[in-house]
Amino acid sequence: MALPITTPLKLADYIILPLLLPKLPSFGTQAVHYLYLHPHEPKIPTPSTSRSLFLVNVPCDATEIHVKYLCSEKLGIPSGRIEEVQFEGTMRRNRQGRDDVQASTGQLQTGKKSMKRKRGVDETRIDHTDEMRLPETWDRPIWHSGSNAVVVFVDRTSMETVIKAVRRVQKGGEKIIWGDRIEGKVPALGLQRYLNYQKMRYPEKGFLLEMANSYMTVYANQEKARAHKLARQRQQPDEDGFVTVTRGGRIGPARQEEAKERLEKQKEKQKGLEDFYRFQSREKRKERAGELIRKFEQDREKVRKMRERRGRFRASQVL
Repeated sequence: MALPITTPLKLADYIILPLLLPKLPSFGTQAVHYLYLHPHEPKIPTPSTSRSLFLVNVPCDATEIHVKYLCSEKLGIPSGRIEEVQFEGTMRRNRQGRDDVQASTGQLQTGKKSMKRKRGVDETRIDHTDEMRLPETWDRPIWHSGSNAVVVFVDRTSMETVIKAVRRVQKGGEKIIWGDRIEGKVPALGLQRYLNYQKMRYPEKGFLLEMANSYMTVYANQEKARAHKLARQRQQPDEDGFVTVTRGGRIGPARQEEAKERLEKQKEKQKGLEDFYRFQSREKRKERAGELIRKFEQDREKVRKMRERRGRFRASQVL
């Protein structure tokens, strides 16, 4: 089957690579699938961006083996030159892989810290997602139409060599059959896929017991870390000199010297800010005036009592 002559070489800045989909028992016609390639240019670059290739409209049954076989056997790049293949929506264990996938979709957050106080966040909670992950029930993923992927090479030269090879295939009109000669290297589709799914839904008891033990171990470690954190809060005063009231028994009283020291530091910080606002100045003047009035009344009362005592003394002398 010859490729259509009207197939364009480029679409916008993307290079088009025609792929022939093999015939199936349910569909006896050999179809043409178009794969779009472009150097990876996310909004937020990562260290691997310069040596990554962005693929759009990958076939729905694509796997990492498919992509590596396409680059090595059809485009002349050794499979060892490919570091990894990141498909859209996949969860990568390493942080670098997550950054690349999220940056390609514009979902990567910036490094700015939020000024809002986040409530309800437990700092002692540690991410043990991999240890508590439930077993997979599908032996291979199936992507939706129009999905994308990022192919990370070991260097930029390998990525550029793939682009040159694709252009050479375009000019020569070479036919590339998708998934050719990789039968047995990837899990089968069709009925066998659903038979495997039915089997993977019910893992062995020993495997389930191991997962339950791992989960309880992680939970116990988190509770232990949380208890240590609460114990430290009960022993250490905050910046204002107060000790946080937490659930549980009190291990020991906070040091009085530390509380006084923190209180003195807080007072030093507030020095010079007493008369910052007008109402503070008015309140201070009122307090000073009230204090003078109270002292005046006290002095007048003392004078009155002294006069009374002096008068009684003179009267006794006369008698």
